[in-house]
Amino acid sequence: MNGVLRETWLVLRYNVRLALRQRAGMVFSALQPLLYLVLFGPLFAAVGTWEVLVPGLLVQLGLFSAGLAGFGVVFDARSGVLERLRVTPAHRAALLLGRVLGGSLTLLLQSAALVAVGYAFGLRAPLAGVLAGLVLMALLGIGLAALSNAIALVMNPDLFAPVMSTAVVPLTLLSGAFLPMSMAPGWLDALSRVTPFRYVVEAVRELFAGRYLTPAVAAGAAVTAVLAAVCVAAGTRVFNRENA
Repeated sequence: MNGVLRETWLVLRYNVRLALRQRAGMVFSALQPLLYLVLFGPLFAAVGTWEVLVPGLLVQLGLFSAGLAGFGVVFDARSGVLERLRVTPAHRAALLLGRVLGGSLTLLLQSAALVAVGYAFGLRAPLAGVLAGLVLMALLGIGLAALSNAIALVMNPDLFAPVMSTAVVPLTLLSGAFLPMSMAPGWLDALSRVTPFRYVVEAVRELFAGRYLTPAVAAGAAVTAVLAAVCVAAGTRVFNRENA
């Protein structure tokens, strides 16, 4: 166990250093939610609140940032790094967890920056609610990054970018990131309930509103935890099989 933890730390440190050297990539992955915040936010504030919009943009950021974390696997496969890792004695679980935790940490930094910009525009969420929301985002990042890395391993590298980018858009809309799904037609509302991201959005909105012990928060926390556990388990299994 100590060996796995040490190797996970080494892989995490490597991925964090790599991300910090590629600051432009971190900025561009967060650019779309920031543009929505700056250009759409003032218009939305006329009919809603920043405490409704910012949590939705956080989940959108999670889908774009951690959801596309598998690009690292695609790049490593093409550059030969993945092949070299396969012949090392490192635990396969450590190779995945280090990547996943690195992706989650990147998402957490991007989320904190988005919240800071939100405060500049008029967000007035309590600090406790924001911190609890960021914990949910970190957990969501772990699950999405694990799933994205697993998909990148089994999918044709040329298809990963178009397939994953296309999937992110409807998942963002169905989450109710921009408008509460309670305003949607019945069939669309029912469809959104099948996706886990709606529950995350609703939970973070409750937290940003200063409401902590509510059914929406409980449901969002439970769904996020289960999603992370299932995705990490699936990702570890795929990583072990593909790197055996």
